[in-house]
Amino acid sequence: MTSNNLPVLTLRRNEERRLAAGHLWVYSNEVDTRKTPLSGFEPGSLAVIQSSVGKTLGSGFVNPHSLICARLLTRRPRTPIDAGFFERRLRSALQLRESLFDQPCYRLVFGESDGLPGLVIDRYGDVLVVQITTAGMEAVRDVLLEVIDRLLSPAGMLLRNDTAVRALEGLSQEVEIIGEVPEAVFVEEGGVRYEVPLSAGQKTGWFYDQRSNRAAMHKYVAGKRVLDVFSYIGAWGLQAAAAGASEVCCVDSAPLAQTYVEKNAAANALDARISHRQGDAFDVLKALREESQRFDVVIVDPPAFIKRRKEIKAGEQGYARINKLALQVLAPDGILISCSCSMHLAESRLQQLVYQSARQQGRQLQLLERGFQCMDHPVHPAIAETAYLKALFCRVPAT
Repeated sequence: MTSNNLPVLTLRRNEERRLAAGHLWVYSNEVDTRKTPLSGFEPGSLAVIQSSVGKTLGSGFVNPHSLICARLLTRRPRTPIDAGFFERRLRSALQLRESLFDQPCYRLVFGESDGLPGLVIDRYGDVLVVQITTAGMEAVRDVLLEVIDRLLSPAGMLLRNDTAVRALEGLSQEVEIIGEVPEAVFVEEGGVRYEVPLSAGQKTGWFYDQRSNRAAMHKYVAGKRVLDVFSYIGAWGLQAAAAGASEVCCVDSAPLAQTYVEKNAAANALDARISHRQGDAFDVLKALREESQRFDVVIVDPPAFIKRRKEIKAGEQGYARINKLALQVLAPDGILISCSCSMHLAESRLQQLVYQSARQQGRQLQLLERGFQCMDHPVHPAIAETAYLKALFCRVPAT
């Protein structure tokens, strides 16, 4: 469908500046609802987006019930939004990943950064995990699946459309299997072969975004005692053991996580150096502190404490608390690896929170390196929200 037969969504005066700067989102309060009432659009419908003076800015999906009421797909409104359009975008995304990785295991599509807002695809060889988070992508779901099948011929696709963000778009939460999808797949990273749960696992199963940061960790852990907090299935902890750590303790609240940590440790002959504590991370850290336990390296990789702007204050308090507790079990001259996947928390603010936590305990901090999301999660320069992951590698000197 081209602009010749699409309805128009008109912005208020001067509200085109974000789109002109390269962003892809339109907020509901930026629309001139007198000229183009949002009630006139169906969720997931296509529209031409114009400035207040009638300049065409592009075309994209509209959802009148969402705060982000439109997402730009193309700045060339004469371009048909059809199977060919999505195939070109998917081929471009695939070409990038194939040029970066020698194994077909990566995030194949990262939403806006790949020109496909509302679509995430993780690839595990011939199995794909697909997540659709917007009404627009839901409206073209069948077209997308046909293109994906034609392009990659996967043995199976798991549609993990059970994320809470779908509710903000008025979409149901569900999980669907197409073809043959096993309960678990295998991923090799950092000298470790992991069995990764799919349907029962967290999000899309594996966190490819931390790949480069886990690789950076290796040089810090040889001969060290390591604590992996929010370990999930041991992505950080098992690699630490494989890189020469003398002892690794993994902490997670989920029974499934403990099962897979133990299973993967045994499969890689690392079980002699791996232990696991199941429980709330805050409670376990307090218990370790009371036991006078000390670790040479502490890794803190929590889920997003800030999912919406209104949660910033409480979320920042959460990051401050978890890092304070981590520092209390960190040995002198130890390494703290502190991460955040909250897009609403800037790296500079995380650094400030970690430093404040150290100073409150009379300790200094040396920032050794910074880490970001891996290359299969490219950042859109105009969309700060796509630069969500940050990792700080800090040394806490003895004096």
